Amino acid sequence: MAKSLVLDGLPVAESNPAPYPWYIMEALKVLRPPERLTVTQWADKYRILSELDSASPGHWRTSRTPYLKKIMDAFNDISIREITFCAGAQLGKTAAEQNMIGYAIAQNPGPMMIVYPTEKLAKFTSEKRLQPMFELTETLQHFDKLNSKDLELNFGNMYIALVGANSPSDLSSRPVKYIFFDEIDKFPAWSGAEASPEELAKERTKTFYDHKIVRVSTPTLKTGYIWQGWENAELQYQYYVPCPECGEMQVLEFKQIKWPEDADHSEVRESAWYECPHCKAQIDNHQKPQMLRDGEWRGDKKCTGKARKVGFHLSSLYSPWLTFGDVAEKFLSSKDTPSLLMNFINSWLAEPWVNKASHMRSDVVMEKQLPYERATMPAQAQLLTCGVDVQLDHFWYSVRAWGPHLTSWLVDYGRLETWADVETVINRNYADTNGEIHNVNLACIDSGYNTDEVYVFCAEHMDVAIPTKGSSNPLRSRYTVTVLDKGPGFGLRLYNFDTNQMKNFIASRMPIEAGAGGSWNVFRDIDREYCDQICAEQRVERKDKKGRITSVWEKISSHAQNHLLDCETNNSLAAEILGVRYLMEPENTNNEKSADQDEDWLGLDDDWL
Repeated sequence: MAKSLVLDGLPVAESNPAPYPWYIMEALKVLRPPERLTVTQWADKYRILSELDSASPGHWRTSRTPYLKKIMDAFNDISIREITFCAGAQLGKTAAEQNMIGYAIAQNPGPMMIVYPTEKLAKFTSEKRLQPMFELTETLQHFDKLNSKDLELNFGNMYIALVGANSPSDLSSRPVKYIFFDEIDKFPAWSGAEASPEELAKERTKTFYDHKIVRVSTPTLKTGYIWQGWENAELQYQYYVPCPECGEMQVLEFKQIKWPEDADHSEVRESAWYECPHCKAQIDNHQKPQMLRDGEWRGDKKCTGKARKVGFHLSSLYSPWLTFGDVAEKFLSSKDTPSLLMNFINSWLAEPWVNKASHMRSDVVMEKQLPYERATMPAQAQLLTCGVDVQLDHFWYSVRAWGPHLTSWLVDYGRLETWADVETVINRNYADTNGEIHNVNLACIDSGYNTDEVYVFCAEHMDVAIPTKGSSNPLRSRYTVTVLDKGPGFGLRLYNFDTNQMKNFIASRMPIEAGAGGSWNVFRDIDREYCDQICAEQRVERKDKKGRITSVWEKISSHAQNHLLDCETNNSLAAEILGVRYLMEPENTNNEKSADQDEDWLGLDDDWL
């Protein structure tokens, strides 16, 4: 019995039979070039949303989130190499990224890497999101599940490697044409002993002239990957929507959301509206969908010629699934708790977190500047200490000079990469304002990381360096000493110290006027980074199970960097070990005779006869 032929979903009339048997015609479909579609067109035609991955499973419709069209279609622009999408929650950014992934597989295959914050998340996404998408979408059903693993998906003509950002070997193991970074701001800053996860992965694309790199994430800090990608983009886009009343195009901003002053949280959710900054018209939630459909991306170009790096920024105010009241209520419930407020700023407004309270505290350190230059010290300084904070693959250090009354002056600080750099710092010559040369008298090196390496280094430099370790429990004294090497010779000693006491000491110096006795000073033109790190912790009271209250130092936020504060606590320990608190004012060393003595050089007034 002859089999009827179905070609592209349409039956072929029996009166016009195919020139070849049906099975040959079916096989020839493989040779047909792919349709010339954009990512948006491909997604609207083929993408099926899984119930495991969407609250609205079924066919994808870009019309629901019209702001995603230009972002997805930027993937088709041959001149664009990097796409950064800095976005808030509930905007469909993950689905847009998956559409680009599906389009690449179906239309322009090539080896691909998708990087997630952790390997565990990569495995979850593979099982619950990507594989269901491949099985449901017609043009992706050549997915070879039998010969695939959770973290390596095969399609015959290409593969996808899913890796965790904390695995440097996986990031640098294979060349790829496409790289997708998902929630890149949750990546670690460094990957093992190597460069950042982003740089390691980007190195894999060098052999592909037409490579594509896509970053998608909510931001955290200004120094985070996604915000840096946005700021470094050669073409920055923001989404403008028209006011339903006056027609003026504008970017939606949180400050324009209004609500009755006396409304409680539940009432705010129902009563908030958006106020047009141009005509002051009240814009309600039911008007937002049409505003989104009539909106457009407008770019600010930083380069001449075609942009290779483009960035898109979008807050949750644009989400079709959130009302203006939802955003207002979220703010009211978050504003009094720093961690919740940070989440609102990051995940809803898609802006980096700036801890203004910390910035104000760091102004106190900025006010400690004195008119001396970096790498020098005032003439009244008598001793030099160095504090080193050891990280997994790098170091932070600060050098501080000390004088009578526990007065101190910052001499130098920074980041180091190798032990040879540490050796250079502690052996360097430092001059005072009179030109006299000083060297570091004692360097305290934190042994929390790379403990064995710290011990070896200190053993080789026992004349100037000692290993230290912050105590997890309060100590009766400022520090205790443990002999590590009880063999012949002096032996290597580990100094355990009370970090709370040392931080209390630094804090107690802050109210003293710069330059006064006992003050804690810094050189002129000090960087804000140093001041922010010194103020990265705050003293809080904690009550234990027995009701006892103790004061401890904690980071003001999970993202605050406190490496230089740790360096300065080690400097304070070094000063304590050297006995800086007992330094005396120098005596008058001027051996020249007074004018009267010069005139009476014979000593007549002394009745020498």
